[in-house]
Amino acid sequence: MVAKKSPYEESRQKRMEENKKRMEALNLHKLSQALKIPSPTKPSPMKRSKPRVVEKQVVVVRRSSRVANKPAPVFKEVVIDRVVIPRRISKPRNLSNRVYATDEARAKAMEKAEKLQSDLGSEHPIFIKSMLQSHVTGGFWLGLPVDFCRRSLPRKDGVVTLIDEDADEYQVIYLARKNGLSGGWKGFAVAHGLLDGDAVVFQLIKPTALKVYIIRVNGSEQGNSL
Repeated sequence: MVAKKSPYEESRQKRMEENKKRMEALNLHKLSQALKIPSPTKPSPMKRSKPRVVEKQVVVVRRSSRVANKPAPVFKEVVIDRVVIPRRISKPRNLSNRVYATDEARAKAMEKAEKLQSDLGSEHPIFIKSMLQSHVTGGFWLGLPVDFCRRSLPRKDGVVTLIDEDADEYQVIYLARKNGLSGGWKGFAVAHGLLDGDAVVFQLIKPTALKVYIIRVNGSEQGNSL
């Protein structure tokens, strides 16, 4: 015995048959099959590059009319010996013999120098310099008072003369921008045995000449010009 279909199933079966008829009328089933079959892809044509053509031309080199009729120069390789400059090896300074003045001895030398300065008067520009190790053993650079340099010494670099007690003259380089004595000062300092703590009096007797007096830190005094 066949079971009777429910109204829902009968309605569903009816809609399915109607949809099938519509699809057949529109040929949708054939269109869906056509979409499933992949169409063969055509390869894209490759772009062919043109071969590069290099043209060679013969160019006439222009030459000066003065050398046009002369043979071409011939170049030869010349071996040049390397010039080796010997390296200067500086010897370390021996600082073991340095003598350092005590503050008391330095003060006494300055006191004596100030008395000498007073005795010399103010007719000529004058100043006192207490010697340091950099003045007499290392570096040998003597900086001068800025005011003295501006008022009394040339404004350009030049040579000044230091005159000692024997009237011997020492040429020393004066650097105006740095307000000090450079080349030549070492020779003067070594020749007169200057030591740390010595008080040196400089008196300008000419535009570029200084008379020098030394008060020794060890107590000896040289009142005459050095």
